[in-house]
Amino acid sequence: MKLKSDSLLIVALTPDLAERDVFWFSENEKKIKNLLKIDSFWQNHAVFIETDQNIKLSEFLRKLSDLNYEKVTTISRPGEFSSRGGLVSLFPVNLNYAVAIDFLGNKIESIKKLGVSVSEDNRDKILKKQIKTLGADHLKNLSPGDYLVHIDHGIGIYKGKITLKTKTDIQNVRGSTSNIDKEYYLLEYAPPKNGADPDKLFVPKDKIEKLSLYLGFVKPTIHRLSGNAWEKTFKKASEDAEELAKELLELYAKRSTARKIPCQKDSIHQREFEDMFEHPETPDQKKAISEIKKDMESDEPMDRLLCGDVGFGKTEVAQRAIFKAVDSGHQAAILCPTTILSDQHFENFKKRFEKFPFNIAALNRFESKKNQKNTIEKLKKGTVDIIIGTHRLLSEDVFSALSGKKLGLLVIDEEQRFGVKQKEKLKKLKENIDILSLSATPIPRTLHLALSGLKQVSQINTPPFGRMPINTNVLCYDKNVVKEAIKKEIERNGQVYFLHNKIETINKTMSDLKKLLPKIKFDIVHGRLSEKELRNVMQKFKNKKSDVLIATTIIENGLDLKNVNTLIVDDAARLGLSQAHQIRGRIGRHTVPAYAYLMYQKNSLTEDGKKRLDALKKYSDLGSGYQLAMSDLQIRGAGNILGKKQSGTINQIGLNLYCEVLNDAIERLK
Repeated sequence: MKLKSDSLLIVALTPDLAERDVFWFSENEKKIKNLLKIDSFWQNHAVFIETDQNIKLSEFLRKLSDLNYEKVTTISRPGEFSSRGGLVSLFPVNLNYAVAIDFLGNKIESIKKLGVSVSEDNRDKILKKQIKTLGADHLKNLSPGDYLVHIDHGIGIYKGKITLKTKTDIQNVRGSTSNIDKEYYLLEYAPPKNGADPDKLFVPKDKIEKLSLYLGFVKPTIHRLSGNAWEKTFKKASEDAEELAKELLELYAKRSTARKIPCQKDSIHQREFEDMFEHPETPDQKKAISEIKKDMESDEPMDRLLCGDVGFGKTEVAQRAIFKAVDSGHQAAILCPTTILSDQHFENFKKRFEKFPFNIAALNRFESKKNQKNTIEKLKKGTVDIIIGTHRLLSEDVFSALSGKKLGLLVIDEEQRFGVKQKEKLKKLKENIDILSLSATPIPRTLHLALSGLKQVSQINTPPFGRMPINTNVLCYDKNVVKEAIKKEIERNGQVYFLHNKIETINKTMSDLKKLLPKIKFDIVHGRLSEKELRNVMQKFKNKKSDVLIATTIIENGLDLKNVNTLIVDDAARLGLSQAHQIRGRIGRHTVPAYAYLMYQKNSLTEDGKKRLDALKKYSDLGSGYQLAMSDLQIRGAGNILGKKQSGTINQIGLNLYCEVLNDAIERLK
């Protein structure tokens, strides 16, 4: 990035920002500068300075500390700054060279480039190292009592972090070595047979990559640290993974013989469409987009799974793939699990694509029989570019219309909601089309395909800028809490989802809530409403003509209403774990704090229900969908991630480590 002599963007040293390359910041500088005026995320994670700007030197130095920059005597790498008099030397993490900022009193006199620089590769390595000290991401939700797998020593019980005095090789002024405080992860193993204390393993924080969370479907066997039990177990698991990898690669080779007409390289229209996106893309979005485009430009049909937590921007990635397909002369089809989601996609796609001459149509129960018939005729003729629908797309008349020569891309939204038979039918639609599946909670079968190499996987693990974790409260049903939560949301001009998943008693629930809050406007939505009623209720709520939407799980998928930031579930223990997480993902889709109240009914909380609610409370951070899916598997005891033959091996070493071993075997054999 070329330094403008009169201005400078400085971004924080955080895991998600450190992943972006210098070019990304240069490309998005204008957007970030605009967002600094309105967006709380960027206001907390960046600063934009320019010459002649009035700013106190002490205030500026404090801001650098807030952005996680380290004060040093002499700067040498990104993330450092030094101060001498009115001169601040700074190495921004969004540049590959350092700058000098000269203050005259409380005014910035000049911003100049310094001779200290690093290559892009070295910058990445330095930032990764620095981020490591900010905390290990894959073990951030650990609790004492969790099972951890050490790759060299096996499964132990996590007992917490501990600080010990450790000898260092660095000599002090007297010539002797000194002790320093060092943090360790403490693991406990099986005790010896003589009844002595259990074996303990202290894992230094800088060796955290050797640890992984144990995910299995039985209580694991804990061995002693001494002996060779773990060595034998790990060797057997590696052999099993090697055998499975061979089988999977044979299947993959057979599938990869099909061919299709490749999509064209990005046109000027594609770039124009992408530039219209109002937010900077997250690094994971950019990576996913690049991987998908590469697949689409190949003559080998794409079969890619895009995993990303609710609200992490999967739809924008899918829209770019759809644009590419249609711009290349193909049709695109989007299959949605619910009428409400397909209708919302239809409205959003029309807005997003309105400047381009693409014909977009919908097929769901909101459309009249006459409109559906006309749409199917247009599909046959190839005059519909993008068709968005529910299971209606799988009906024989639509199925045969889609089987023509033009269909090039099929997007399956909320892939986990469709059954195996439905997905197999879709694959028979045309063997030589690109398939992109979107999922927030990968199911066992999907994980199987993802790990096997039969299906390529892109993951969006970083939330959009400005998104905050949802404040999750788990408590016994309390009408006073309900009353206050609704009042608080309405007072800040927001709206509320109230989830009551029993159609038979939903009207009584609304009656009780009206008595509690007579001035609030309530409405009801559920699957037994007619098409007209369903659409009217949703439009009223979307247009803020009602304050609280009392709903069944019909709201589970895809709804994106930025004004709704409080969710109340009156009996959350009855919901499946990934389902509850999906519903929680309907709020908190903007930069304001969001609140979820997951309530349970007194005297009806089962042990499994309690575990599900505990998991929802534990995994309330952004991007917890994957861990939740895994917790769900553990609680339900659903084994066979990779078939019955593999389940025993997975239980012995844990799913995380087994996946690593399997992927290593696949790469080696490839």
